[in-house]
Amino acid sequence: MTINIKDIAEKDRNSVLHPFTQLQDFASGKLGEPTIVETGKGIHIQDAYGNQLIDGFAGLYCVNVGYGRTEVAEAISRQAYRLAYYHSYAAHTTDELAILSDRLVKMAPGKMSKVFYGMSGSDANETQAKLVWYYNNLRGKPTKKKIISRERGYHGCSVVSGSMTGMSFYHDHMDLPLPQITHTGVPHHYWGAHPGETEREFSARRAVELDQLIEQLGPDNVGGFIAEPVLGTGGITPPPEGYWEAIQPVLKKHDVLLIADEVITGFGRTGSMFGSQHYGIEPDLITVAKGLTSAYFPLSAAIVGEKVYQVLEDGADRVGAFSHGYTYSGHPIGAAAANAVLDIVEKEDLPGNARDVGAYFQAQLKEKFAQLPIVGEVRGVGLMGAIEFVGDRESKTRFDPSLKVGARVSKTARDGGLIARAMPHGDILGFAPPLVTTKEEIDEIVLIAEKAVRSVMDDLVRDSQKL
Repeated sequence: MTINIKDIAEKDRNSVLHPFTQLQDFASGKLGEPTIVETGKGIHIQDAYGNQLIDGFAGLYCVNVGYGRTEVAEAISRQAYRLAYYHSYAAHTTDELAILSDRLVKMAPGKMSKVFYGMSGSDANETQAKLVWYYNNLRGKPTKKKIISRERGYHGCSVVSGSMTGMSFYHDHMDLPLPQITHTGVPHHYWGAHPGETEREFSARRAVELDQLIEQLGPDNVGGFIAEPVLGTGGITPPPEGYWEAIQPVLKKHDVLLIADEVITGFGRTGSMFGSQHYGIEPDLITVAKGLTSAYFPLSAAIVGEKVYQVLEDGADRVGAFSHGYTYSGHPIGAAAANAVLDIVEKEDLPGNARDVGAYFQAQLKEKFAQLPIVGEVRGVGLMGAIEFVGDRESKTRFDPSLKVGARVSKTARDGGLIARAMPHGDILGFAPPLVTTKEEIDEIVLIAEKAVRSVMDDLVRDSQKL
């Protein structure tokens, strides 16, 4: 298909409200032309101008099986020809939906029972909040409704999920967060530890702080705790040693449901099928999206544990039908796409590839970047990693935000053919390549990133000499 690039760019500028885009700069042309993405294959995408880029972020952590997987396209096509849509209200189902749900319940960590479907991680976390509230209403605890999230946690940007997200720029001018949501400290040892405090000591302190917060709010008022096994948008930050071991007893002590937000970590990214398995987490509720369909079709799921579901079922005679659902809950095309993707994940052992290639990736990041004078921390797990830049390594002094170091490195890398994300919380370059990435492709990713970092580092030195 031949497109008129100028015409498409003009239509886009005049009609699309782009997420997370400076609207005035885009409208005026200051940001340049929109990137018109045309094709993708493996870990690469190609734009309408013929530029090929390594997608070192798998879209938004989501294209785990890589681009151009015809088996997924064919599954979508077959389902669309056979039955493009039917709802799942009032006990209606399709074969693909029933097969997928059974598969997820058996695959998920912990004692899971049922699966409720949406279209995005944001709406799945909205569902989780409602489940916490519904569950506690049905068991006669009507005040046990507050949900605790963590600073720098990311759980979406709708009303409740946006409130759960622990970054202020998601709240500013949007009348968020809601009063039902409270935040506790971020589990990032590099920035949060006291001098000389070990990772285990830091984790124990975060657990004590959580315990104190629940006591302050009142245990009868706190219903849920939501957390990503690994912080994603908040900086791609694995938990410090002993963190989940310390946190979970606090939640059990106060009868607080644990919601594991596995939107990023689900289906292999950490090197385990789920991040909860990787870190010994026993969730009551699990949120998945992104890798569920490798973003080939919008689909999310709230996986409900036996403990929670049994209360819902037992209360049905008193309260009637479960009054929650979306027009597209359990969409048959989404279910077909998910089954095709999970076939690939299992047959090609993508969690194993993320573990093995991921170990190589983590080693390469540390070897190439850890000793650079502008690098404060190199961190990651599996096929997700981050480089955090600082103005002074010894004092852990951040760069002046006006220098936009992370954004400059990201742009330089992109000019070199690599998409790596400037993370929104600090000067951080983030990576989350597709789970099909090879060691040879990791070498290419790291090489381009190293050239970009050294180029910006040289620019910073030259700029400082001009002062």
